[in-house]
Amino acid sequence: MMAIKHILLLLALVSSALAQEAIHSSLSTYYENKTFSGSKQKEDGVVYGVGADIHFSGSEIKLTYEQGDTNTIKSPTLTEDLETKKIFFKYAYRFDRNFELNVNYIGIEDNLVETDGGIIAGGGISYYFNKKASLNFTQYFSDYKKFDTFQSDLRLDYKTKIGRVKVKFSSITKYIYIEDTNSTSTLTPNTQEYYTTTGIKIHSHYNSYHLGVGAYFGGRVFAIMDDGFKIQHHAMEFDRTYAIGAGKTLSDFVLRFQYIYQRAEELPMQNKDVEVQNLRFTANYKF
Repeated sequence: MMAIKHILLLLALVSSALAQEAIHSSLSTYYENKTFSGSKQKEDGVVYGVGADIHFSGSEIKLTYEQGDTNTIKSPTLTEDLETKKIFFKYAYRFDRNFELNVNYIGIEDNLVETDGGIIAGGGISYYFNKKASLNFTQYFSDYKKFDTFQSDLRLDYKTKIGRVKVKFSSITKYIYIEDTNSTSTLTPNTQEYYTTTGIKIHSHYNSYHLGVGAYFGGRVFAIMDDGFKIQHHAMEFDRTYAIGAGKTLSDFVLRFQYIYQRAEELPMQNKDVEVQNLRFTANYKF
């Protein structure tokens, strides 16, 4: 039922935006294959997603529906495979050459853990110093059944050109506060109250080719990632993330491949050195 509602919402928003003469917009789909090493709970899984990024006038609407299926290691307390459904939404409005506001929403459906039914809301502001540099601050609030989290994201982007290569540098800092870690939640035991993590991303564009690398350092739990379009809602404390990706533009299509490596500790069982490897393929149609 959730999948049907979200797909209908996606189609309604896309149709509304297209009716307002959308410009430089895109439709996208992606597939991910995940493998877990050293985990006591998960073996491997797949993720599917479909979305739209629509620009019109000074507005942007971005919406993604995602579904995941993960094979679990069965035990007396874990008898089913994991199934998740998520909706990601962002609306941004550019007031003038300097200021832009954004609001975010995430909804989660999970058949195994208490983050099922979780609702995440966010709001932020961007300041554009010039065409090359910008700063964004976004505050998120995650409302789960037995605990809440607050996350503050600070992102600095800088664009430049090296010869014929366009390059974008991004620096991201995330502050996460977990409220009521002594609640009856089965997920928060052994978590800290505060986490800070930093990330660096570099994306280059030469003719029709794209290349990107990124890394995150510092612990994080229940983190919102990728500008509000990924969320880690299971009790895993990540302390390392490395990513590399490449892509090519073919007419109105952009094809991308990405490899992501992450290291984590499974909480609350304190199972360390869990490795998560993710292969991701994304296809965008621009219009």
